[in-house]
Amino acid sequence: MSSFYDIKDFNKDVIERSFQTPVVVDFWAEWCGPCKVLGPVLEELAQNANGAWKLAKLNTEKFPDLAKEFGIRGIPAVKMFVEGKSVDEFVGALPKYQVEYWLQKALPSKYRKDILAAEYLAAEGKPGEAVPVLEIVLQNEPGNIEARVMLARLVMFNDPKRSGDILEKTEEPLYGEQIESIRAISRLLVLKTEPSALPDFPGRSYYINAIEALANRDFDASLRAFIGVLKENRYYDDDGSRKACIAIFKYLGEEHELTQKYRREFSSALYV
Repeated sequence: MSSFYDIKDFNKDVIERSFQTPVVVDFWAEWCGPCKVLGPVLEELAQNANGAWKLAKLNTEKFPDLAKEFGIRGIPAVKMFVEGKSVDEFVGALPKYQVEYWLQKALPSKYRKDILAAEYLAAEGKPGEAVPVLEIVLQNEPGNIEARVMLARLVMFNDPKRSGDILEKTEEPLYGEQIESIRAISRLLVLKTEPSALPDFPGRSYYINAIEALANRDFDASLRAFIGVLKENRYYDDDGSRKACIAIFKYLGEEHELTQKYRREFSSALYV
């Protein structure tokens, strides 16, 4: 099969095939002027993709039910299918460089299985085995944000400076909250070895205690101490206690018992 083709059987040509190779579906029609602009761009990119993905073209005039099923309200519309599911999309005749950028972000990494393996190892309490897997992924694919964020999180408590360095200048909306959480915690853990860098304040020792508890992963004691400092001096260490609590909440997850335990007290402390 060529790198692009007309859809005859959506289930076979898109859904089933997407379990082998990502499939980009171009929803178009003969009467659509912008479709005639975007179509050749997609075809050229598909031809030069070396089999990394396939382009399937769907004429919405011939398959109106499929267009309706996938919520197509304007064309050209483009959707990417991976393992039977639509994972990303855009609408309109984007210029070539924007389509290339979209493909770069939307296409699954060829190291996806390695990342899933590292995730499994981390969940099983084996971060020491997960770290080298992620390091190899990043050696081969430095732009893999998922692997970068996961590695920074895994090394954060043992090597906070490295964790911060891993995420230096890393910006990605999808992982924005995780990145900010890791950066904030890494900064505090580095401060643990440089307490003299903290400004004087009557509650300074409590702030240091909060960082010590965090370093020991005693999140209960850490949150309690940070909230205590927050009540006394909201803006100590550049609003550090508030940032620390939010970072810990994001690290633990919104459903974690400690997040739920301290959320209300934290919110109340902001308005003392």
